[in-house]
Amino acid sequence: MVKTRSAAQTDPAGKVMPAGTAAKERIVAGARRHFFTHGLRGVSMDDLAKSLGMSKKTLYVHFPGKTALVEAALQVKFREIEGQLEEISSKSSSDFTAALHRMLACFQQHMDEIHPPFLRDIQREAPGMFELADARRRSIVLRYFGRLLSEGQRTGIIREDIEINMMLEILLGAVQAIMNPPKMAELGLTLKSGFVAIIDVFLKGVVTEQGRSKI
Repeated sequence: MVKTRSAAQTDPAGKVMPAGTAAKERIVAGARRHFFTHGLRGVSMDDLAKSLGMSKKTLYVHFPGKTALVEAALQVKFREIEGQLEEISSKSSSDFTAALHRMLACFQQHMDEIHPPFLRDIQREAPGMFELADARRRSIVLRYFGRLLSEGQRTGIIREDIEINMMLEILLGAVQAIMNPPKMAELGLTLKSGFVAIIDVFLKGVVTEQGRSKI
C-alpha cells in the first residue's frame, strides 16, 4: 500500500510552513485565548494541552513553560497591533479624523481580548514581562499617536501651542497612572473603558475649537 504525504501546512499568506511551525502557532493561539481570558493562575499546562487535544509533552517540546508561552502570545499580539496601525497610518496619512477613529477602534478591539485576571497575574507573577509589555505599549503610543498628532497640527485640528512631545507624555502619564490592575479595580474600569475615558479627556484638551466639529 502506498503511503501518501499529508498536505503541507501553509500560513495566512499561503507560504508553506516548516515542520512544527503549524503546531507551535496553534499552541500560541490557544495560550493567547486561554491566558488572556483566565490569567496565568487560571490555566494550567494540563488545561491548555487538553483544550488543544495534544499531550503536555508536546507543549514542552515547543515551550519550556507558561512564561515562555505568554511571552510568545504577547509578541504575536503586539505584532498584530503594529501591523494594523502601520496600515492605518499609510492609508489615512492625510485624513486625521479617519485615522483617529480607525486607530481607536484598533486599540479597543485588542483591549477587549485582555481580561482583568491576566493583567493581575502578569503584574504579580511575571513583573519583568509586565514591564516589557508596558515599554512596548509606550513605544507604540509614541510612534503612532506622534504621527497622528503631527498630522492634526498640520490640518488645524490639534493645538499648535502645545508641543507634541508634551502631549504624548501627558497621554502616557495618564495611561500609566490609571491603566494598571489595582487602580482599574479601584475605579471600576476595564482596560477598554479606562482607555476610552483617558482618550476622551486627552482629546478635549488638545483639539482646537475648529477641530471639535470634525471629530
